[in-house]
Amino acid sequence: MPGVTHDEAPLLADLMPWSVAPLRPGRGWPMGPDAASLKARWDALVRARGDDREALFRPTRARTLHTAVAQLPGHHGGTGRLARESGPCPEPVRVLHGPYDEQWLIPDHRLLDVARPELWRVAGAGQLFAVEQGYVPGAAGPAVLASGVLPDGRSPAGRPGRIRPLFRRPGGLEPNVAPGLLVWLAEVLGQEVTARDLLAWVLAAGTGSAAGCRVPLTRDAGVWARGVQLGRRLLRLRLRGNGERPKLPGGRRPYVRAPLPARPTALAYDAEEEILRIGDEGVISPVPREAWEYEVSGVRVVERWFALRTEAAEAGTLEAIRPATWPRTWTSELLELITVLALTAELGPEREQLAASLHATVTEDELRRAGVLPVPDAARRPASVLDHHEEGPDGQFALL
Repeated sequence: MPGVTHDEAPLLADLMPWSVAPLRPGRGWPMGPDAASLKARWDALVRARGDDREALFRPTRARTLHTAVAQLPGHHGGTGRLARESGPCPEPVRVLHGPYDEQWLIPDHRLLDVARPELWRVAGAGQLFAVEQGYVPGAAGPAVLASGVLPDGRSPAGRPGRIRPLFRRPGGLEPNVAPGLLVWLAEVLGQEVTARDLLAWVLAAGTGSAAGCRVPLTRDAGVWARGVQLGRRLLRLRLRGNGERPKLPGGRRPYVRAPLPARPTALAYDAEEEILRIGDEGVISPVPREAWEYEVSGVRVVERWFALRTEAAEAGTLEAIRPATWPRTWTSELLELITVLALTAELGPEREQLAASLHATVTEDELRRAGVLPVPDAARRPASVLDHHEEGPDGQFALL
């Protein structure tokens, strides 16, 4: 049977039909790489009065100091008007701010223009998120990343992607998969296929296109098993912090060879010596070239990570409240990021071998004949949550 062209492979949008657009915070100060700074920004906001508070807040058409909104699901931020807020900062939570960069966010609905409550309702234990990256023709990098914490959907190239929860209900219940797809794949492959298996396959085999991520599906049980195993390894690397830390073999592990300066402003890489220079004095090595050059949507991950922690902020704004010196935790996070990228890059040849073995894959037309496509409209909408109370504006309660 002839091979299927790239454009004939089914879209991820059909395989995992419920998706949510990226968050739109509307202001930068409620998010950052340092939780203590977020609390200090909140304290500065609630200490300010009148016009000073409004200037610090940075109102938009969606959010002002007088906007009334419900709580974010699963969190206990206030619902009264920010104009009269005087309480403590809601405890910041971890979020994925673009590829491979976990930061902190104040989980208060009053601070976020478009917070996507439907995502917050299903976040938590058992949930995983597939984050489709913005497509840049000819650019290197994966088409889809995965996260165990809530992602904001930011694309480094500025093009929005989509966020696809693996499950439609809290607690890892009701897979966000085209109805009938897992059963049909199990019959074709002669083995059980779970939602996590499908996500692993997407990570290993998905490719970018102008129409969105396309996912070639094999009929070969051996090829499927290899792809799922590879995808699981990629998933473990992308879920760093959820268990054992990834490590490079001895002799290849990056270390701080010279202390980082208190306020580094520049980053440089010496490929011959495998040295990453931070500022005038800081040195980390060995740093594999593959980690330094690793890109998503055509943007180098390490450079972007560093820039988001060192770019100057406008004086007098809440964004300007940040650590006075480079925190040691950032150094640890940078070492881990280098490790994850190096180990991910090592899996590149296996992904290429998998792609080369994908002959006679499943077409969209075949999925239509099997009754898997088209996906019912209900599968593209969030599931109803009928047993959970959430506080509405000004302390009212709503049953959703």
